[in-house]
This record gives sequence, structure tokens and C-alpha cells, in this order.
Amino acid sequence: MGGALPDRRIRGNWSNLQTAKHGVEGTPFEPNFSPEEAPIHGKVVVITGATSGIGQIAATRLAALGARIVLVARDRGRADTTLGRLKEAGPNGGHSAHIADLSILAEMKRVGREIAAAEPRIDVLINNAGNVFPTRRVTADGLECTFATNHMAYFVLTHELRERLVSSAPARIVSTASRAHVRHQLDFDDLQLANGYSIMRAYGRSKLANILFTRELARRLAGAGVTANCLHPGFVSTGLGQRNGGFFGAAVRFFFRLAGPPEPGAETIVHLASSPAVAAISGGYFVPVGQQAEPSPAARDDLSARRLWEESEKIAGVTD
Repeated sequence: MGGALPDRRIRGNWSNLQTAKHGVEGTPFEPNFSPEEAPIHGKVVVITGATSGIGQIAATRLAALGARIVLVARDRGRADTTLGRLKEAGPNGGHSAHIADLSILAEMKRVGREIAAAEPRIDVLINNAGNVFPTRRVTADGLECTFATNHMAYFVLTHELRERLVSSAPARIVSTASRAHVRHQLDFDDLQLANGYSIMRAYGRSKLANILFTRELARRLAGAGVTANCLHPGFVSTGLGQRNGGFFGAAVRFFFRLAGPPEPGAETIVHLASSPAVAAISGGYFVPVGQQAEPSPAARDDLSARRLWEESEKIAGVTD
């Protein structure tokens, strides 16, 4: 993916991701807080975006805690490399991988149905895959690529696996969001950003969508024994945008050299996936390392959360 890195305005927005020392909207972060992990022997964890960065670290840690990991990856080679790491960490897990392009609706549905058919139970779903695009691109479904990959993939995969998660209760759904949602609003008349596209507007709105999705999902799952929470991983080094080509990819790789290590973000994922301390929490937003925080007012708008859900159903051609 070619193109130039956006100018100072965008770089300044990227710096807003740095919240390793502070929560959102002024909520303080307690540096002495320690996330909890718990052995999850035999639990089945489905995770997207686990062939690099925080996703790979989290998957490896969960395998070491006894989970059997089911990857969803776009590239077979990177999936096989990750499976090798998982087998070293948890040699008795029987880990597996499914290949799919999570920017395409039909692929989201196909892989979700394949996993549901292959797995008698699913204990944890981790929606972690995401991407950024220097210029506006549209998928074969007519969706803006950031919205498709960062939001619709979460929505559709969760929809396809929801019945299996409910039947496996107690179960958990963990979604990677970001503090980049702050100062963004959804425009329901232009969810595909046909007007005024910028990389951070697209990314920030997609991360706002992740939080609103989690909020509405938690409401709909109330009483079903399945929790839904999301997290900001912090300004950490990830694979986000780093496989892009051209100047944009080079600039993103340089930018992330300034970021912190990915472990705190991964630890928050592991905490939400395994800790008894969050077993009864649903609809929450967490920051490193594993502390609940308050997202922006736009991310707490229940009417927007419900409308986004309804619009996503229409786009995906599914019903609750």
C-alpha cells in the first residue's frame, strides 16, 4: 500500500495513542496495578490478528497458560510461523489456523462458520485484527477498507460464533479498540468516509465503533453468561500498517520505533481473556495494564451504539 505518511496533523494524532501513563478523558492510570492471569487449561481461544505484535504475544501467553488457540490469519506462511511458536509455548494444545481475508464480508462469514463447525465449544473470542490505509480504498463489498477490517470483521465474526460462545458459557469476547477514538464521532450518513477521508479519521472512527459495538454487545448478551469487553493497548509497537509498501510503510515503521514494547497491550488482552477479576465485568473499556477506564462521551452513547449495530446488520445482511 503506497502513498505518503500524512503530515504533522496526522503525526500529532498518532501521538494521542500514548496513554501508558494515563487513562482516557483524564482518568488516572495506576502504575502499580498488576494484571491477573489464570490457567485456562483446555479452554478454546479464537483470535484474529495474532501473527504479529500484541496479538502474537497474547496468543503465545494464553497457549502457555493451557489454552488451545485457533488463529484467524490472512497469510498461511505467517500463520504457520505463529503456530510453531504456539506449539513451543503450549505443546499439548492442538492449536490450529484458519485463513481468511477479514476485509471481505463473505470471507468473514465463511471463516466464522468453519470455526463454529470445527469447534464444539469456544470459551474466548479475541477480535484483534486491524489495519490502516494511507488513502481511501473500497472493498469488493463497497466498504471503506478501515471500516470493513477494523469494525465489520469484529461484528460479523462475533455474529457467526455467538451461538457457540453462548452454549459454552461462561465465555468471553475481547476486542482491541484504541484511545484514538477520542474526539471522533460517527457520521451515520457517511460511515464509508466518501467525504473528507484521512487516515486518522478512518482509524479513529473504527476504534470508536469497536467500543460502541462492545457496549451494545454486552447489553444484548446480558444474562447469557458471555461477557464483552474492549481495550486500548497503549502506544506500543505492533504490526499495524508496517507491512505497507512505499514511503507510507517506511514512515509507519519509523514511527513505531518510538513506541513502547507490545507486552503491556498483550498483557491487557490476556487479563481480559483469563483473569477471574474481570469474570463478572461486561461492557468495559480497559487500558494498560488491565485497568478499567472511561472512554469518551461519544463512546458511551447508547443510542449510537444501537444504531451502529442496526446499520452493521444491514451491511452484513444478518439479524440478531
